[in-house]
Amino acid sequence: MTKPIRKAVFPVAGLGTRLLPATKTTPKEMLTIVDRPLIQYAVDEAREAGIEQLIFVTGRGKSALVDYFDIAFELESTMRAKGKDLGVLEPSQAGFGELVSVRQQQPLGLGHAVWCAREIVGDEPFAVLLPDELMLGEPGCLKQLIQAYEKVGGNVVAAFEVPADETHQYGVVDPGTSDGRLTEIRGLVEKPAPGTAPSNLMLPGRYILQPEVMQELDSQERGAGGEIQLTDAMAKLIGRQPFHAWTFAGERHDCGSATGFVLANVAVALGRADTGAAVRDFLDRR
Repeated sequence: MTKPIRKAVFPVAGLGTRLLPATKTTPKEMLTIVDRPLIQYAVDEAREAGIEQLIFVTGRGKSALVDYFDIAFELESTMRAKGKDLGVLEPSQAGFGELVSVRQQQPLGLGHAVWCAREIVGDEPFAVLLPDELMLGEPGCLKQLIQAYEKVGGNVVAAFEVPADETHQYGVVDPGTSDGRLTEIRGLVEKPAPGTAPSNLMLPGRYILQPEVMQELDSQERGAGGEIQLTDAMAKLIGRQPFHAWTFAGERHDCGSATGFVLANVAVALGRADTGAAVRDFLDRR
């Protein structure tokens, strides 16, 4: 019997330097894909998967992320007085106690950001979502992971196939036996040297992890880039706990890069009834 996944950690303290100058004063997670900020897509994905508590690991200058999910009394009063529909604001409102935030005072890596949420996570399995990785699919990526987790338990991470010459940019799975989209993980390698990756299955930023990973992160051991790597801590659990990868059925867009951000806007716009036709017509005329 697996424990339910009730909590999700959102590491959102990064500076977003690949998108400067846009991110000089605006958190990258608040940049919009069509008409919703990136953080909204990640939160929607978590809610669809049944997540009850959203844990934001923030940094300096990131208060807008928490404020976005607050109640906007002035805006709502003005809209109500003008007879406008307030339903458009509902996804951007957190329920009482749904959202918790903690600070990562120094940019010491993804593993450190996740570790900063250890007291809130406690002894429960939990999810991690990186909001600048926009995952488009039905059902959403995290829901797919949870469905796999309910079958095999342990740790389940999303995987996505990339060209072999790109594997050096990512954490990569060393695969064991596979059953459809579910693959046993024998090892994890963070940013392997070109030509040395054990597979082309990269980790696109969706994880279901057991709480013991926090104990591994307690060591504050530095890895690739001199940072505390989540991949390194996860690798230490392999062989001690079940560990699987689920190859995501859907699209992935790296919105931390300018190209990925633009393509994500196009992909989302094409899939919407209110914008799809006009965007498709524009692209056909180019």
